[in-house]
Amino acid sequence: MRLRNTVLAVASAVALVCAVPTSANAAVGDFLYKVGVPPVGVPAGLADPESGKCINLFGATELDPAFAPENLTRSTATVFLDFDCNGDTFYVMNPGKRLGDRLKLRSVVFS
Repeated sequence: MRLRNTVLAVASAVALVCAVPTSANAAVGDFLYKVGVPPVGVPAGLADPESGKCINLFGATELDPAFAPENLTRSTATVFLDFDCNGDTFYVMNPGKRLGDRLKLRSVVFS
């Protein structure tokens, strides 16, 4: 049962990434993160995310935020602990930056 839930979560994340249309204002590249319980979690991500728009991360919840972000885009990503890019708890990630399981996030905006 646990394996089926994990496979379903991964398939849903992949479907979401593939369904998002690319934009002329896209942060070219991938933004990866994990959802679930650290340190294992389930891989998730965004492909060519739109720049200048706050994105709530798929799979992140009030109880279990996303963690372990990797900014593999060409843009700067500002990650927020709160949904809707709100609050004063945030971290700026330069392109190519990878952070560990301790950083928790629920939303992101790209430059």
